[in-house]
Amino acid sequence: MGEEFFSVILAFSALLALIAIRVPIGLALIAVSFVGIAYETNMRAAIGSVSRLPYEFATNWNFSAVPMFLLMGFLASETGLTKGLFSASRVLLARLPGALACASVVASALFAAASGSSVATASAMSRIAIPEMLRRKYDSGLACGAVAASGTLGSLIPPSILMILYGVYADVSIGKLFLAGFIPGLLSAALYVGMIAARCKANPALAGQTHVEDATDMSAGRLLIELAPLPILIAIVMGSISFGFATPTEAGALGAFGAVAIAALTGRFTVSGLFSALRQSALSFTAIFIIVIGGALLTRYVAIAGLGRGLSDMMEGAQLGPIGLILIVAAIYVILGMFIDSIGLLLLTVPLILPLAVQLDMDLIWFGIILIKLLEIGLITPPVGLNVFVIQSALKGAVSMPLIFKGIAWFLVMDVVALGLLVTFPVISLWLPGVVK
Repeated sequence: MGEEFFSVILAFSALLALIAIRVPIGLALIAVSFVGIAYETNMRAAIGSVSRLPYEFATNWNFSAVPMFLLMGFLASETGLTKGLFSASRVLLARLPGALACASVVASALFAAASGSSVATASAMSRIAIPEMLRRKYDSGLACGAVAASGTLGSLIPPSILMILYGVYADVSIGKLFLAGFIPGLLSAALYVGMIAARCKANPALAGQTHVEDATDMSAGRLLIELAPLPILIAIVMGSISFGFATPTEAGALGAFGAVAIAALTGRFTVSGLFSALRQSALSFTAIFIIVIGGALLTRYVAIAGLGRGLSDMMEGAQLGPIGLILIVAAIYVILGMFIDSIGLLLLTVPLILPLAVQLDMDLIWFGIILIKLLEIGLITPPVGLNVFVIQSALKGAVSMPLIFKGIAWFLVMDVVALGLLVTFPVISLWLPGVVK
């Protein structure tokens, strides 16, 4: 496959070069794939692919879940349903060592699950949780690391935009992916909280000035009002899917309606918030849609070039098993995750990785959870790490990048532990989808 392999390597090099000079990843994918298809076939075939794919995805029922969940997240944010997450979480966890850092994990995970964006979570929570922790004399690395790492958990805790996109490309049940990610997401959050509590117990100076009286700062009723909306929304979404009442798309619409209803019941609904959420959802979905079209074009180009068959033959010859593939993917995601957003990275790599997983007869739902966990790790990996960059920018340089990365090191260790457990014990991901038919 010499010539084909060379042309694809050239195409991917051009793609990475375009991304490096700040060309939007969706446009870079479309441009490189278009040229590649034209080179492998002819200009008419390339134009035909570009003209057909947008229509195919626009009429894909599963893909229509993306704007619904985006709308749910923006409605929750714009109507203030996420505003009290940190305050309520710190009261709930006040008795734990390092309570504020533990609360930031819980609040960030819930915020990320609703927003569907790790970067948005890191930006929002860095303005809410980190200043409060620094005011209480928390260790700067611990404060920033907790928010940077826990913001990535929204990719695993359903509903997840990444899971929808992977499900569409891998042609697997999105509902089962949601169920498969639930326990791994909770496991990761529990490992973070356990590590924070253990470190702060061993070294109380990490938690600065601890105030147990925070536990009485909020009444039980107020605590419920502040903390309950997002778990209720997630329960509505997951319950409707689990019991067969709704497809993922219908569940997303139900979640968006639920966000409006809860906001109205709590007196937080405003017409301006509704229109702002609709506008942001449209803008975000447009950006995702362009990236998805580029990813689909790249998949078509790789298939036409015959690279998938060539890589399968190479893997068979090298006798590379599932663990070997996961190690290779881990190396790719850790490196590229420093520079590319998780959605773009997933759609950039799936065309190459997925055929290899199929060749090795791997469970595609379990494999999808592994990929998403690796994407999470890439977002906080030195020397760049998009979440770290976002936090440092939001804090206007108040905490240095080396200090943030020092604080993240412990969370990376927990991520590696979680990843090892998920790889070693696939039942962690597959038990819930197997129980809920």
